Amino acid sequence: MTTIQYPESNDLRELVRFSEKDGTIWLAGNRMVLMHTAALGSLRKELIGSVGKEHTRRILTRMGYTSGVRDAELAKRIRGHQSATDAFFSGPQLHMLEGVVQVTPVHMHMDIESGKFTGEFLWENSWEQEIHMRDFGQSEEPVCWSQIGYASGYTSAFMGRFILFKEVECVACGHNHCRIVGKPLEEWDDAEAHASYFQPDSMLTHLLELRTQIDYLRTTISQQTQTPQLIGNSKGFKHAYDLVSRAAVTQVSVLLLGETGVGKERFARTLHQLSKRRHGPFVAINCAALPNELVESELFGVEKGAYTGAQTSRTGKFERADGGTVFLDEIGELPLAAQAKLLRVLQEGEIERLGDDRVRKINVRIVAATNVDLLTAVKEGRFRTDLFYRLNVYPIQIPPLRERVADIPPLVEVLLNRFSTLYEKKLLGVSDKTMQAIKRHQWPGNVRELENIIERGVILAPQGGWIELEHLFTHVGESKNWEHLISAAGNLENKPAPCRTAALLEAILGSGISFESLEISLLEEAVRRSDGNLSCAARLLGITRPQLQYRLKKKDLD
Repeated sequence: MTTIQYPESNDLRELVRFSEKDGTIWLAGNRMVLMHTAALGSLRKELIGSVGKEHTRRILTRMGYTSGVRDAELAKRIRGHQSATDAFFSGPQLHMLEGVVQVTPVHMHMDIESGKFTGEFLWENSWEQEIHMRDFGQSEEPVCWSQIGYASGYTSAFMGRFILFKEVECVACGHNHCRIVGKPLEEWDDAEAHASYFQPDSMLTHLLELRTQIDYLRTTISQQTQTPQLIGNSKGFKHAYDLVSRAAVTQVSVLLLGETGVGKERFARTLHQLSKRRHGPFVAINCAALPNELVESELFGVEKGAYTGAQTSRTGKFERADGGTVFLDEIGELPLAAQAKLLRVLQEGEIERLGDDRVRKINVRIVAATNVDLLTAVKEGRFRTDLFYRLNVYPIQIPPLRERVADIPPLVEVLLNRFSTLYEKKLLGVSDKTMQAIKRHQWPGNVRELENIIERGVILAPQGGWIELEHLFTHVGESKNWEHLISAAGNLENKPAPCRTAALLEAILGSGISFESLEISLLEEAVRRSDGNLSCAARLLGITRPQLQYRLKKKDLD
């Protein structure tokens, strides 16, 4: 029989990046973890002792299946232009690169168009078999559960149909090799028995159902159910939400503070929905968008003939909000004349239409919002002191998104679902590398900026694919933190990210700095960034430690 040869694996090894600066390992856009097999074995042993062998097998098989599906997506992206066989062999090669097992093909036949597949492979150095033998000794049944899950998940995702692999021989059972065979599910006589391991764990499902019921009861008791308007888990978000919840059961006027785009109107709507006024109207007003000459008539109404062009009487927004809530956004932009009338609403609950001397009673709660410092505006005479103190009774500071990193993943998930539905696209989600970049971004536009970015990502991402960095941000380069990759010998080697040489040279030559001064500055900066660690400084400069010491001594630098 002809020996099946794997293609060169350089393209796969180059996908692995180690970034010690931020504590991450990457396989292309997927974050990985380098973990002791002893730790994994301990988890496996604990699971078997806690939930039994059958449930543990189901859990580990499904975990492996998920891993295989992710690698199949990667294989199609990396080797999609190569032959189907070479592209498929990315899976066994990645399994070896990830340190799981050595895979040797015995025979394989596949036809993606017709969905036909048969394959047989030998496994050696299986971590799962070694750990099981160490903890439990010889077994009557094959024990490489997560690896079988991987092989089935990878091949199923690659072929577009469920391909079931079975471990027909296992070293833990006394065989010389672990041997696996894969073919479509319906071609196995005992398909139903093995397929059950790929289905959700009934015990875990039951536990999750109980947990859901408990959470529901706790929520009902505490009456802290969050509305669909707000999404967040961070400490800052929960604090702001708690203040909103406490204010909702009172009639106090609320001042929402925060940067542009943090979601002040959503907090205001939530306050309205949690209050007894939820069946009344919610009227939102952007004070910055109202022309000065129309502010009073828009807010408080106008009587017929009050000014040229006032042909009919018209109610203002405050009258329309009677029994409900008025949300005044950008209140710092309100003219002083309108501020005086607003103060009367707060103090007396009364308004007068423009051109009318009749006082009208209204019952509204006022929620104001601003992204400017009102106290500074008071000192500069742009905002009334008495109105400021009236509004500042119950201020709520909404933190910016950069201080709510824990809120980003759930926000991304909700936005992704919304825009995927809107644009009728089915996407796999946001890649790990992209999510890492999203969390690091400073988000000057806060949630509104995130919303726009995710919408763009959904539009640009390919149907059935992942949202990558280039779909979100316009300028994406190789991360400067990915400092190491794996060489052909299996060693870590340096590979600094390429710099923009032309621009750098232009900046240096244009600065007028001498070569001597430039070298001294480079040496001093490298040592400073390394906190005096010469080995680290030498790595930054791409030279050896003795070479750095020689240059420091030559320049008479401490």
